[in-house]
Amino acid sequence: MSDSSPVFLIDDDKDLLKATKQTLELAGFAVSAFSAAGEALAALTPSFAGVIVSDIRMPQMDGQQLFAHIKALDADLPVILVTGHGDIPMAVQAIQDGAYDFIAKPFATDRLVQSVRRGAEKRRLVLENRSLRLSAEQAQGDLPLIGQTPAIERLRHTLRQIADTDVDVLVTGETGSGKEVVASLLHRWSRRAKGNFVALNCGALPETVIESELFGHEPGAFTGAQKKRVGRIEHASAGTLFLDEIESMPPAIQVQMLRVLEMREVTPLGTNEIRPVDLRVVAAAKVDLGNPAQRKDFREDLYYRLNVVTLSIPPLRERRDDIPLLFGYFAERAASRFKRDVPDISTAARRHLQQHDWPGNVRELSHFAERFVLGLESAAMPQTADAPSSDASLPLPVRVERYEADVIRKTLSQNNGDVRRTIEALGIPRKTFYDKLQRHGIVRGEFAGFDGDDRKSS
Repeated sequence: MSDSSPVFLIDDDKDLLKATKQTLELAGFAVSAFSAAGEALAALTPSFAGVIVSDIRMPQMDGQQLFAHIKALDADLPVILVTGHGDIPMAVQAIQDGAYDFIAKPFATDRLVQSVRRGAEKRRLVLENRSLRLSAEQAQGDLPLIGQTPAIERLRHTLRQIADTDVDVLVTGETGSGKEVVASLLHRWSRRAKGNFVALNCGALPETVIESELFGHEPGAFTGAQKKRVGRIEHASAGTLFLDEIESMPPAIQVQMLRVLEMREVTPLGTNEIRPVDLRVVAAAKVDLGNPAQRKDFREDLYYRLNVVTLSIPPLRERRDDIPLLFGYFAERAASRFKRDVPDISTAARRHLQQHDWPGNVRELSHFAERFVLGLESAAMPQTADAPSSDASLPLPVRVERYEADVIRKTLSQNNGDVRRTIEALGIPRKTFYDKLQRHGIVRGEFAGFDGDDRKSS
């Protein structure tokens, strides 16, 4: 049986080193021979896929010291120590500390070959398990894009194709459909993964602070600018800049952003210094920027500059076959978070999953799964018009209350929980809005990442 696994062989006895190397090569191993432990250690990496065979008694760095260094590098690397008779207690201690095996001199060649072969097999299993764990972790990160529908499969395939190309990308999709997830996957799957992933919601910041947030400023650039601030664009250099709701970007900032995309440079407020930046820009929009009616005052030239590659995320209602899979994942995650068992799904919950339009998309489904696990499904689920219910027997005020709560939840989902936009859409006073949240037991934070009332400049 031959084995092409790599082997690092270390022995300061050059004759024995040569003979042992020949023995292992005849058995099919790819042997690298070293006469000093330091030389072998310098060539060793955590991804080494083989076995280390080392004599114990050597000058400068002995086998025990070498093993200690290897253990610190990767405790799962198999180390076989070759010992003289007087070194056996030392080798036994090394085994207790995690060494794979020790072989006493003089040894039969078959004894060494078998030990190296078993060590190589162990190493293969360790690396395979690590690879599987890594794949599982990556899959966990991809789960908001989980699905078996053709649209999601195409989206995942396209992401893999363009992730490492450095092209700027425009992502379109409804609120809660997963635009930031797509942007973060483009970053994580690219060579820029070691750089910063910097996200900015263009609709979440007042025009008075967005310029400073994007471009940074020097001390004294404006009233209150007491110290230097590195802008989001410069912070994203060597990484990825994600601009969400870019259709909300003020026109004056659009002009500056166009120059950044064309020249890849920024000039912070309060200085004439031009600083080069190396970044990929991923922009997201809730509207079709290619449609002049929806684009409104968004610059056409900026749209075409961003529109190198456009990715469209389908809404949840257009991939209903993925809903049970997503709901199962979110329910399991919520159960783990809240330390509860996942309850059996009720007929009402199943009907809601099948019939609801999910205007808040994946985010809304995630929040619904959390309420389901917490036993709040009756409060979380509005009655569907075509579903059998006892509404007809309820007093009109109760039915109106249920309808009103449903409308508020849907509007919050559509506006990512932003209070200002939700109030404008509902057309009610701010105090009335908060009173209704309290009366219906609606938690605004469950629908969102940003509160329009809590904007702060920094």
